[in-house]
Amino acid sequence: MGPAQMITEKVELYLTYQVSAWVKIKQASGPQSVNVALGVDSQWVNGGQVEISNDIWHEIGGSFRIEKQAAKVMIYLQGPAAGVDLMVAGLQIFPVDRRARFRHLKRQTEKIRKQDIILKFSGLDSSNLLGTSVRIRQLQNSFPFGSAILRPNMDNEGFNDFFVKNFNWAVFGNELIRYWTEAQQGNFNYKDADELLNFCTQNNIQVRGHCIFWEEVATVQSSVQSLNKSELMTAVQNRLTGLLTRYKGMFKHYDVINEMMHGSFYLDRLGKDNCVNMFTTAHQLDPSAFLFVNDCHVEDGSDSRSSPEKYIEYIHHLQEHGAPVGGIGIHGHIDSPVGPIVCSALDKLSILGLPIWFTEVDVSSDNEYVRADDLEVILREAYAHPAVEGKCCGDSGSCY
Repeated sequence: MGPAQMITEKVELYLTYQVSAWVKIKQASGPQSVNVALGVDSQWVNGGQVEISNDIWHEIGGSFRIEKQAAKVMIYLQGPAAGVDLMVAGLQIFPVDRRARFRHLKRQTEKIRKQDIILKFSGLDSSNLLGTSVRIRQLQNSFPFGSAILRPNMDNEGFNDFFVKNFNWAVFGNELIRYWTEAQQGNFNYKDADELLNFCTQNNIQVRGHCIFWEEVATVQSSVQSLNKSELMTAVQNRLTGLLTRYKGMFKHYDVINEMMHGSFYLDRLGKDNCVNMFTTAHQLDPSAFLFVNDCHVEDGSDSRSSPEKYIEYIHHLQEHGAPVGGIGIHGHIDSPVGPIVCSALDKLSILGLPIWFTEVDVSSDNEYVRADDLEVILREAYAHPAVEGKCCGDSGSCY
């Protein structure tokens, strides 16, 4: 444990706090992870994480919120390894003023999401137009706003009506993932996916395909994990061919690789070239689909493995080797969202010039009012940023 301070009497329940500091290390043999952490009684709370190298000042930013009365709250720096010198400057913890941030976002939204329109009327005598009133009613929202949808949801008519009225995009919760469509090696079941797709098609709802491959080893079936390299390469090709041939032209997006910053099952077994091949083959099979990378905690400062800088580096590698990456997906799983931190990540990612989508937005507070406030933060930040071209909620049940 590094520098620490008790702040028990200085924090309020359910209030979101932003953390900001500058850190530097010396005498390190390689990159080191540094956390701003909190000890809330016996609970560890992440206040922000960054991976840093020798003799360079790095900014660390994050957030936290305490939702249960605690007898002791201590903030401290955690890491690097023993024997490595750690320097800290400008550590600040301050409550977030969301109202002021929303006023700024509203002005920003006015600039990038609205434009003037000109109405022209022909075939009318202009002398008869004086005093004429014109009523304009918006029938459809062009900005993509969607949610996850599960097959059991379809049995609830009230949910179906709610979904159709409020969303113009959908993403399936599990029904397109390999462990669902091919629970046993070689035995395919697309029944649930077909029924969900049919519902969306009938109601003019566009659909994201999530996901073709998932790098987290815990999500890969044991039967796939047991394959040798040659067998695995064949299985990858079969997955691509079977899925994208069956649904050619039906999914506007595909998350080709999910959580590649947190797992590396296919990367470790087949190498970097295979990740590129996943994109190129998917494009050949369905040229109309936009092909995405997709990962979590890119936008909240809580996980150095998926910092915007590392995500950009990964995408650059794919592009440099010919992968037709068509979009950047960020999950949007944020426990205590802070607008400027989210916006900073979006600014960094936007240098790639690719569409950014929030793909699985959800909120986790036990307090429903806090959840509503957190959801508003994420949705407003997304809508006010020019690089964001769509957003999907990750939990349709909580939305309903």
